[in-house]
Amino acid sequence: MPMAGSEQNKLSKPLWLLAELTYRCPLQCPYCSNPLEIARYDNELSTEDWIRVMRQARAMGATQLGFSGGEPLVRKDLEELIAEARHLGYYTNLITSGVGMDEDRVKAFKVAGLDHIQISFQASNEELNNFLGGTKTFQHKTHMAHIVKKYEYPMVLNIVLHRKNIDQIRDILDMTIDLHADYVELASTQYYGWSRINVDQLLPTRAQLDHAEQVAREYQQKMKGKMKVIYVIPDYFENRPKACMNGWGAIFLTIAPNGTALPCHAAGQLPGLEFPNVRDHSIEWIWNDSPDFNKFRGFDWMVEPCRSCPEKIKDFGGCRCQAYMLTGDARNADPVCDKSPYHKQLHDDVERIGKLADNKEFNEKPLIFRNMKNSKKIITERQAETSELS
Repeated sequence: MPMAGSEQNKLSKPLWLLAELTYRCPLQCPYCSNPLEIARYDNELSTEDWIRVMRQARAMGATQLGFSGGEPLVRKDLEELIAEARHLGYYTNLITSGVGMDEDRVKAFKVAGLDHIQISFQASNEELNNFLGGTKTFQHKTHMAHIVKKYEYPMVLNIVLHRKNIDQIRDILDMTIDLHADYVELASTQYYGWSRINVDQLLPTRAQLDHAEQVAREYQQKMKGKMKVIYVIPDYFENRPKACMNGWGAIFLTIAPNGTALPCHAAGQLPGLEFPNVRDHSIEWIWNDSPDFNKFRGFDWMVEPCRSCPEKIKDFGGCRCQAYMLTGDARNADPVCDKSPYHKQLHDDVERIGKLADNKEFNEKPLIFRNMKNSKKIITERQAETSELS
């Protein structure tokens, strides 16, 4: 049985490093999982900071490195960071919208030693893709997918599914075939960040999910041995939680653009925690000794029903961020679990949202798009709420 506290932590290693290089992005996707307060993350780490982080994490045992954002292509030092990562021995993955990339840059990535490029699409329909992204990008994304294939990268496409595009799933999969994809991730929206405030308009209905799963299974069989199709069901429709990040501070280490170190990309929203910054502490201290990286490791922190549940060794109580968002206490069992006292409340809410899907007037309500203007508005509103409470 895993030990709790720092004794256990010193036996684990941060195998997967996610470098969120920037939250700047030319897209405005309303399902983005970036923090709502993106306007506060303008103090980005320098090239030297990132190189130091990569070296320290590699010394700790990290082997996989994801360059993410926002849009990592915004960083002019991306090629330099890729080259250093190759020198250190990482397997590197660029997670991008493709906006800001051209053939010369793909060629430069190849020279620098980048292993893997994942391009996202918002939809298979140009009009919807451009609407959801807030800018005209569909034709450019399509061109970039061909260029990535030309330079012999694995063709990896990611399409986030939600109520606005899930009915296009057959067209989406046909598009991925036309682009000669090797891997396709149909990643159902996980409701953190911007997607959480748009959940009433983005959560699919059960009927939509049933149809989507049927089509996904059909294409998994049809393309077996030619293209791998990964289909992920939204948590809210499950009865057992996922082993989020394979456990808190178990193998995943995320570094936000301002240097804040996190056990997952969404953990910064949890109240009462002050995550350390790589400007102030080494990766070794952060991983092994930081109080907040130890907060939910092991099992001692658990309350019932998780504490006495035999399945805790498989799911670690589920997602701490989801527990906080849906119950107000990060220690609680993830409400996705049907053993949670909040499970019925979650599923009642899912049914409520499902009924809204048939309301034409509600569906015409505008989405809240991810951009600096909306971020600053949200920050101002939250400051006002805090002031009123105090």
